[in-house]
Amino acid sequence: MRKYLFKTLIFWLFLVPFSNASATHLPDFTELVEAAGPAVVNISTTGKASLAEHIAPGIEMPELPEGAGPLEDWIKRFFGEGQGFGEEFDTSSLGSGFIFTADGYVVTNYHVVKAADEIVVRLSDRREFKAKLIGFDPKSDIALLQIDAKGLPTLKMGDSSKLKVGEWVLAIGSPFGFDYSATAGIVSAKGRSLPNENYVPFIQTDVAINPGNSGGPLFNLDGEVVGINAQIYSQTGGFMGVSFAIPINVVLDIVDQLKTSGHVTRGWLGVYIQEVTRQLAESFGMDQPRGALVAQVMEDSPAGKAGIKVGDIILKFNGQKIVRSADLPPMVGRTQVGQKAKVEVLRGGKPMTLLVTIGQLPDEEKPVQAKTEAQDKKLGQLYGMTLSELSAEQAAEMAIDHGVLVQSVEAGAARDAGIRAGDVIVMIQQKQVKSSKEVIDAIKAIPAGNSIAILVQRKSGPVFLALKKPKTK
Repeated sequence: MRKYLFKTLIFWLFLVPFSNASATHLPDFTELVEAAGPAVVNISTTGKASLAEHIAPGIEMPELPEGAGPLEDWIKRFFGEGQGFGEEFDTSSLGSGFIFTADGYVVTNYHVVKAADEIVVRLSDRREFKAKLIGFDPKSDIALLQIDAKGLPTLKMGDSSKLKVGEWVLAIGSPFGFDYSATAGIVSAKGRSLPNENYVPFIQTDVAINPGNSGGPLFNLDGEVVGINAQIYSQTGGFMGVSFAIPINVVLDIVDQLKTSGHVTRGWLGVYIQEVTRQLAESFGMDQPRGALVAQVMEDSPAGKAGIKVGDIILKFNGQKIVRSADLPPMVGRTQVGQKAKVEVLRGGKPMTLLVTIGQLPDEEKPVQAKTEAQDKKLGQLYGMTLSELSAEQAAEMAIDHGVLVQSVEAGAARDAGIRAGDVIVMIQQKQVKSSKEVIDAIKAIPAGNSIAILVQRKSGPVFLALKKPKTK
């Protein structure tokens, strides 16, 4: 009996207090939701879309003749009589947002209101207002709306730069139209770069975000907005534990510009960059991969005027380290046009600092076009790739004045490096090449077993590749 009582006492002295202590460390979001909820809004839109856009957006659909057969029957069955591919029908969408100022400015994602004919903002007290689109910025996916109302509740803005990985965060929004749903989680990572999103260093969280949450606020435990929920990673269309928010520091800059001028200007360096891989780092004599490798310098660009060259590795921008290439675009984009910036580069194994006057990002940057047709005459063969000289017509079409065309690639070191038919080799180890012989001589001059930095031009743009020269037996 005594032994049993002793064990029971140990349980209550140690296990129960531990459980209570653990519980007290879990955050209580009730006050935060109660205080912030009234400033979160539901956004609904209506517009027009054609059947072609609905079924296959971006794909042009042909006109259907009378008696088109099964396809016509299918359309009539599911979309009604008389509905053709080119005819328009009503569309609608749902999203979230939050009141930015008491006089009616509302912030949301651009993709929530894109192509909308009518935007309706519904408040937590069930009042509804037709909203005016003040401005938008597709590159950051931010839109600024305004409704005709005064004395509205607002939210306190935080500082997203102070967020820490592992910190608790809360989202409020309208997933699947369920208004004012609150979900919580932690910050999983910061400064995430997503495909085709060059100017936003996203906050990654494990907060449950679903369609309808877009545009809604992300809060820290102090009730401050630290981001706008914008995207999820999903293989099913639903939440899978990985969501992304736009940092509020980025949002505030965008909103300020939209309120002031209705559009956004960004700093521009004028370079195509890529990641420095382990093999490329080795070829450039670096102890570890870091920085942004310059694959092309645009003509008449701020970078070109400052002396930045192809093959330079940008290590710092205005004193900030570039760990990954994706770190650079947001830094440049946030820099004011006309401001001078110090850019530290690694060139030929030696660091040097250049002073660049930042320009304005053009609305559309024209991609460099490359011709991929091979010439019949084979002039060189090395490590599985067949080389041929670049014709004047090909060079002119690609807007380059030198290079060697890769006619075909078979199994070997070249294919392993990622070189493919249609590539044009323009530089080896930071030296221009103008003939097949120069390519072969340059590669042969590198010791066996070393990595070789090769710059190729493609239709999609320039890219550095690392060819590992096989060791001699």
